[in-house]
Amino acid sequence: MEITDFLLRLLAAMGAGGFVGLEREWSNKDAGLKTNMLVAVGACIYVLISIIINRQSDYQTDITRIIGQIVTGIGFLGAGVILHKGVSIHGLTTAATIWCSAALGCLAGLALFVELAICTVAVLTINLLFEKVENWLEKSRKEFLPEEQKSKKDNK
Repeated sequence: MEITDFLLRLLAAMGAGGFVGLEREWSNKDAGLKTNMLVAVGACIYVLISIIINRQSDYQTDITRIIGQIVTGIGFLGAGVILHKGVSIHGLTTAATIWCSAALGCLAGLALFVELAICTVAVLTINLLFEKVENWLEKSRKEFLPEEQKSKKDNK
């Protein structure tokens, strides 16, 4: 693999992870810019290692197994940001976003740049737009709950 191709893939992972991380920072959420960039770059590096091994040696790796291990490893990282507070759970979106950043890094490592751009926009759209939809739904739900359910919900 040419160094320019290697750098392009790595920079694409940094960019995608950076965009996702900037959204998390802007939304004042955990796991922001550096975390999402590092997750995307790390996933990209593992994919690149697998590609380089396949091209430069007699030993052949199964890239799908490498990607599967990335998914598993990021699952453990994501589990670390999920918090239980009483009956509520916080951090699920942050964990899912970290998981998506790893997937973006894998796409960059495979040089699937169009797919990388589409998926980056999808992650940003979900995090930016659907938070507003969730807030609206929560507000609407509270308006339509019977009074006794409102008081029960507020006491929890």
